[in-house]
Amino acid sequence: MKPYYEDGRITIYHGDAREILPMLRADVIIADPPYGQTSLAWDKWPDGWPGCAAGTLSGRGSMWCFGSLRMFMKHTDDFSLWTLAQDLVWEKQNGSNFHNDRFRRVHESVCQFYPTSTRWSDVYRSPVFTQDATGRTVRRKSRPPHMGEISVGDYVSRDGGPRLMRSVQYMKSTHGFAVHPTQKPVGIILPLLKYSCPPDGIVLDLFAGGCSTLVAAQQLGFRGIGIEIDRKWIDLGIRRLSTPLIAAALGVQGYGG
Repeated sequence: MKPYYEDGRITIYHGDAREILPMLRADVIIADPPYGQTSLAWDKWPDGWPGCAAGTLSGRGSMWCFGSLRMFMKHTDDFSLWTLAQDLVWEKQNGSNFHNDRFRRVHESVCQFYPTSTRWSDVYRSPVFTQDATGRTVRRKSRPPHMGEISVGDYVSRDGGPRLMRSVQYMKSTHGFAVHPTQKPVGIILPLLKYSCPPDGIVLDLFAGGCSTLVAAQQLGFRGIGIEIDRKWIDLGIRRLSTPLIAAALGVQGYGG
């Protein structure tokens, strides 16, 4: 299939991801599928897409999927070819209030999966650190074998030193200026790619929407491939990709998704 857009580092295909995936290979997948939680016409879960994606990855690849707990539980069988590695929480400043008899929902889940045919020890990962550690001495006890062998010891951290990034990440949403109704901020995607994409790797977004993932890949110097079924969102995404300096500035502030 001929790409809808291509600039040497970024490629975008127009069509159904399930039909295009057999042609592609990637090192990390970002997926933000329709959750299927509203009555909106476009909010329909694409049956079978996780199975189609499983064969696309390189031997060290993994997939990050945005969603809600309800979504993941409802479609558990669709992820039968995947093993869950970890889950993150994206906390945002605004929330969805579908029902006034429940807590206001101000978060989304981001889960990392790797194919069941792959061992976790073989999956590429480069943990991301922040520079905001508090100075202290920590003494650690030995772990039981099932948690990994770590001997008794201690380590010292310094103020402003490196700290492993937390699994709960706060990032403002793109509400008010997004080009796509479910657009993710570039700032929430950047650490996912830094963690799981090898140098000069290929990032694949199955539901590209407004192209936040491709903007993030562009900023980090990765090659990016996007698939989007609606031509309108592709055209708007291309416009964002054509203004990298603006996108980078916005992404650093958490508004560039």
